[in-house]
Amino acid sequence: MKLFTSPGACSTADHIVLQWIGAPYEFQVVTREQRATPEYRAINPSGAVPALQVGDWVLTQNSAILHYLTDRFPDAGLCGDGTPESRAEVNRWLACVNADVHPAFKPLFGATAYLEDPAMIARSHDNARKQLRGLFERADAQLQGRDWIAGRRSIADPYWFITLQWAKKTGVDLSELDNLARFDARMAADPGVQAAMKAEGLL
Repeated sequence: MKLFTSPGACSTADHIVLQWIGAPYEFQVVTREQRATPEYRAINPSGAVPALQVGDWVLTQNSAILHYLTDRFPDAGLCGDGTPESRAEVNRWLACVNADVHPAFKPLFGATAYLEDPAMIARSHDNARKQLRGLFERADAQLQGRDWIAGRRSIADPYWFITLQWAKKTGVDLSELDNLARFDARMAADPGVQAAMKAEGLL
Protein backbone atom coordinates (compact mmCIF):
# COMPACT_ATOMS: atom_id res chain seq x y z
CA MET A 1 0.00 0.00 0.00
CA LYS A 2 1.17 3.51 -0.80
CA LEU A 3 -0.54 6.63 0.51
CA PHE A 4 -0.24 9.95 -1.28
CA THR A 5 -0.66 12.73 1.27
CA SER A 6 -0.14 16.43 1.85
CA PRO A 7 0.94 17.58 5.32
CA GLY A 8 -2.01 18.60 7.46
CA ALA A 9 -4.60 17.83 4.79
CA CYS A 10 -7.42 15.37 5.43
CA SER A 11 -5.07 12.69 4.08
CA THR A 12 -3.12 12.90 7.33
CA ALA A 13 -6.10 11.14 8.92
CA ASP A 14 -5.48 8.16 6.64
CA HIS A 15 -1.81 8.27 7.58
CA ILE A 16 -2.74 8.08 11.26
CA VAL A 17 -5.04 5.12 10.62
CA LEU A 18 -2.25 3.31 8.78
CA GLN A 19 -0.06 3.86 11.83
CA TRP A 20 -2.77 2.48 14.11
CA ILE A 21 -3.23 -0.59 11.92
CA GLY A 22 0.48 -1.38 11.95
CA ALA A 23 0.62 -3.07 8.54
CA PRO A 24 3.49 -2.23 6.15
CA TYR A 25 2.87 0.78 3.93
CA GLU A 26 4.67 3.49 2.01
CA PHE A 27 3.76 7.13 1.74
CA GLN A 28 4.64 9.99 -0.55
CA VAL A 29 4.17 13.63 0.35
CA VAL A 30 2.87 15.70 -2.55
CA THR A 31 2.70 19.48 -2.62
CA ARG A 32 -0.15 21.54 -4.05
CA GLU A 33 2.00 22.18 -7.13
CA GLN A 34 2.80 18.48 -7.57
CA ARG A 35 -0.89 17.60 -7.32
CA ALA A 36 -1.49 19.68 -10.46
CA THR A 37 1.05 17.80 -12.58
CA PRO A 38 0.06 15.28 -15.25
CA GLU A 39 1.99 12.61 -13.34
CA TYR A 40 -0.15 12.99 -10.23
CA ARG A 41 -3.36 13.54 -12.21
CA ALA A 42 -2.76 10.09 -13.67
CA ILE A 43 -3.01 8.79 -10.11
CA ASN A 44 -5.91 11.00 -9.02
CA PRO A 45 -7.61 12.96 -11.83
CA SER A 46 -9.05 15.45 -9.33
CA GLY A 47 -5.55 16.43 -8.20
CA ALA A 48 -6.53 15.90 -4.58
CA VAL A 49 -5.29 13.88 -1.64
CA PRO A 50 -5.56 11.29 -0.32
CA ALA A 51 -4.95 8.57 -2.85
CA LEU A 52 -4.14 5.01 -1.85
CA GLN A 53 -2.34 2.78 -4.34
CA VAL A 54 -2.58 -0.98 -3.86
CA GLY A 55 -0.72 -2.72 -6.65
CA ASP A 56 -2.18 -1.40 -9.89
CA TRP A 57 -5.38 -0.25 -8.19
CA VAL A 58 -5.82 3.31 -6.91
CA LEU A 59 -8.54 4.36 -4.47
CA THR A 60 -9.47 8.00 -3.88
CA GLN A 61 -11.91 9.84 -1.58
CA ASN A 62 -11.06 9.98 2.09
CA SER A 63 -14.06 8.14 3.52
CA ALA A 64 -13.71 5.37 0.93
CA ILE A 65 -10.06 4.87 1.84
CA LEU A 66 -10.80 4.84 5.56
CA HIS A 67 -13.52 2.22 5.11
CA TYR A 68 -11.31 0.15 2.82
CA LEU A 69 -8.64 0.06 5.52
CA THR A 70 -11.11 -1.11 8.17
CA ASP A 71 -12.45 -3.79 5.84
CA ARG A 72 -8.99 -4.99 4.90
CA PHE A 73 -7.74 -4.96 8.48
CA PRO A 74 -10.76 -5.81 10.66
CA ASP A 75 -8.60 -6.97 13.55
CA ALA A 76 -7.56 -3.35 14.12
CA GLY A 77 -11.08 -2.75 15.43
CA LEU A 78 -11.42 0.73 13.95
CA CYS A 79 -15.04 0.53 12.77
CA GLY A 80 -16.99 -0.43 15.87
CA ASP A 81 -17.32 -3.51 18.03
CA GLY A 82 -18.69 -5.78 15.32
CA THR A 83 -22.34 -4.90 15.76
CA PRO A 84 -24.29 -3.03 13.06
CA GLU A 85 -25.18 -0.32 15.58
CA SER A 86 -21.56 0.32 16.53
CA ARG A 87 -20.46 0.46 12.89
CA ALA A 88 -23.35 2.84 12.18
CA GLU A 89 -22.15 5.16 14.95
CA VAL A 90 -18.70 5.28 13.39
CA ASN A 91 -20.31 6.00 10.03
CA ARG A 92 -22.49 8.71 11.55
CA TRP A 93 -19.53 10.67 12.91
CA LEU A 94 -17.34 10.00 9.89
CA ALA A 95 -20.13 11.28 7.65
CA CYS A 96 -20.55 14.35 9.83
CA VAL A 97 -16.90 15.33 9.63
CA ASN A 98 -16.59 14.44 5.95
CA ALA A 99 -19.84 15.92 4.63
CA ASP A 100 -20.55 18.74 7.11
CA VAL A 101 -17.38 19.89 8.86
CA HIS A 102 -14.82 19.56 6.06
CA PRO A 103 -16.85 21.49 3.42
CA ALA A 104 -17.65 24.21 5.93
CA PHE A 105 -13.96 25.18 5.93
CA LYS A 106 -13.95 25.96 2.21
CA PRO A 107 -14.55 29.73 2.55
CA LEU A 108 -11.70 29.91 5.07
CA PHE A 109 -9.46 28.10 2.58
CA GLY A 110 -10.16 30.63 -0.17
CA ALA A 111 -13.23 29.27 -1.93
CA THR A 112 -14.99 32.65 -1.81
CA ALA A 113 -12.06 34.68 -3.16
CA TYR A 114 -13.94 34.89 -6.48
CA LEU A 115 -16.30 37.43 -4.85
CA GLU A 116 -13.49 40.01 -5.16
CA ASP A 117 -15.14 42.09 -2.44
CA PRO A 118 -13.25 42.15 0.88
CA ALA A 119 -16.41 42.82 2.86
CA MET A 120 -18.32 39.96 1.24
CA ILE A 121 -15.36 37.60 1.64
CA ALA A 122 -15.09 38.57 5.30
CA ARG A 123 -18.82 37.84 5.75
CA SER A 124 -18.35 34.42 4.19
CA HIS A 125 -15.53 33.75 6.63
CA ASP A 126 -17.62 34.86 9.59
CA ASN A 127 -20.49 32.65 8.47
CA ALA A 128 -18.15 29.67 8.07
CA ARG A 129 -16.74 30.16 11.56
CA LYS A 130 -20.26 30.39 13.00
CA GLN A 131 -21.32 27.21 11.22
CA LEU A 132 -18.19 25.40 12.35
CA ARG A 133 -18.69 26.51 15.95
CA GLY A 134 -22.09 24.83 15.91
CA LEU A 135 -20.70 21.63 14.45
CA PHE A 136 -17.90 21.47 16.99
CA GLU A 137 -20.42 22.08 19.78
CA ARG A 138 -22.20 18.93 18.60
CA ALA A 139 -18.95 17.00 18.72
CA ASP A 140 -18.19 18.37 22.19
CA ALA A 141 -21.57 17.17 23.44
CA GLN A 142 -20.98 13.75 21.88
CA LEU A 143 -17.63 13.49 23.69
CA GLN A 144 -19.19 14.01 27.11
CA GLY A 145 -18.10 10.96 29.10
CA ARG A 146 -16.33 9.47 26.08
CA ASP A 147 -12.70 9.30 25.02
CA TRP A 148 -13.56 8.76 21.34
CA ILE A 149 -16.15 10.35 19.08
CA ALA A 150 -18.02 7.10 18.36
CA GLY A 151 -17.52 5.61 21.82
CA ARG A 152 -14.40 3.62 20.96
CA ARG A 153 -11.34 4.43 18.85
CA SER A 154 -12.25 4.48 15.18
CA ILE A 155 -11.46 5.84 11.73
CA ALA A 156 -13.56 8.90 12.57
CA ASP A 157 -11.23 10.16 15.30
CA PRO A 158 -8.20 11.15 13.16
CA TYR A 159 -10.44 13.07 10.74
CA TRP A 160 -12.01 15.06 13.59
CA PHE A 161 -8.53 15.68 15.00
CA ILE A 162 -7.27 17.08 11.70
CA THR A 163 -10.26 19.43 11.39
CA LEU A 164 -9.55 20.69 14.90
CA GLN A 165 -6.06 21.67 13.74
CA TRP A 166 -7.66 23.58 10.85
CA ALA A 167 -10.04 25.28 13.28
CA LYS A 168 -7.19 26.52 15.46
CA LYS A 169 -5.35 27.91 12.42
CA THR A 170 -8.38 29.69 10.95
CA GLY A 171 -9.74 31.37 14.05
CA VAL A 172 -12.77 29.17 14.75
CA ASP A 173 -13.98 29.73 18.31
CA LEU A 174 -13.32 26.56 20.32
CA SER A 175 -13.58 28.20 23.73
CA GLU A 176 -15.27 26.28 26.55
CA LEU A 177 -15.48 23.11 24.46
CA ASP A 178 -13.67 21.19 27.17
CA ASN A 179 -14.53 17.68 25.98
CA LEU A 180 -13.18 18.53 22.55
CA ALA A 181 -10.04 20.01 24.09
CA ARG A 182 -9.41 16.80 26.02
CA PHE A 183 -9.96 14.76 22.86
CA ASP A 184 -7.52 16.99 20.96
CA ALA A 185 -4.87 16.58 23.66
CA ARG A 186 -5.39 12.81 23.83
CA MET A 187 -4.99 12.49 20.08
CA ALA A 188 -1.92 14.76 20.01
CA ALA A 189 -0.24 12.53 22.61
CA ASP A 190 -1.01 9.30 20.75
CA PRO A 191 2.14 7.58 19.40
CA GLY A 192 0.53 6.74 16.05
CA VAL A 193 -0.65 10.31 15.60
CA GLN A 194 2.78 11.64 16.47
CA ALA A 195 4.49 9.20 14.09
CA ALA A 196 2.29 10.19 11.16
CA MET A 197 2.62 13.90 11.84
CA LYS A 198 6.38 13.64 12.29
CA ALA A 199 6.67 11.73 9.02
CA GLU A 200 4.81 14.53 7.23
CA GLY A 201 6.95 17.24 8.82
CA LEU A 202 4.19 18.52 11.10
CA LEU A 203 6.16 18.05 14.33
